[in-house]
Amino acid sequence: MKEFILTFENELKKHSNVQIALEQKAYLRNQFEFYGLKTTDRRAIQKPFLIRAYLPEKKELHKLVKILWKRPQREYHYFAQELAFKYINQLEKDDIKLFEWMVLHKSWWDTVDFIANKLMGAYFKVYPEQKQEYVQKWLQSNNIWLQRSALLFQLKYKQEVDTSLLSTIINKLSGSKEFFINKAIGWVLREYSQTNPDWVTEFVNKTALNALSKKEALRLMK
Repeated sequence: MKEFILTFENELKKHSNVQIALEQKAYLRNQFEFYGLKTTDRRAIQKPFLIRAYLPEKKELHKLVKILWKRPQREYHYFAQELAFKYINQLEKDDIKLFEWMVLHKSWWDTVDFIANKLMGAYFKVYPEQKQEYVQKWLQSNNIWLQRSALLFQLKYKQEVDTSLLSTIINKLSGSKEFFINKAIGWVLREYSQTNPDWVTEFVNKTALNALSKKEALRLMK
């Protein structure tokens, strides 16, 4: 594991760019450090480390992700979540604890949206009996990133969206003053409007939504 991380670190440092790093840091409100790699360059560097034959064993994933996540540079966090996605066909019941931990640490939309959509979304398809417990926990947490995760884990579910659960989540959060919550409400409704426009139209018409949520929800509607 140490060699795996050290080799990856050396590759990041080799391709670092101070000017790009400053721009990336400013874009995320100076919350995180960067090596300064554009997304395409970072993914090119990551590619050999994500080859299935060379991946660490699944039992090492939780520890490895946390080691990467605790590093200051944001590239490690992006790599960690994409690394976790490589094990998506080996999901275990306790993996939700890791995904929740990732949302709660170094939190911002650029990682939370990936975790919610790609990792939590896949997890709840495998372990649907866990949905109610975790969604209720997140809604009651008063943590906007867990609440945003509750909204977005169904983002790409299409015909599999649980509209009853989605309604409950949105109604619980619709009075929020948080931009990231209201934007997510609109986003998930807009996405679902491509699958079931009638349901979205009816829901928006009968629900007291924030103006931003409503605008985003109806953006694709004719």
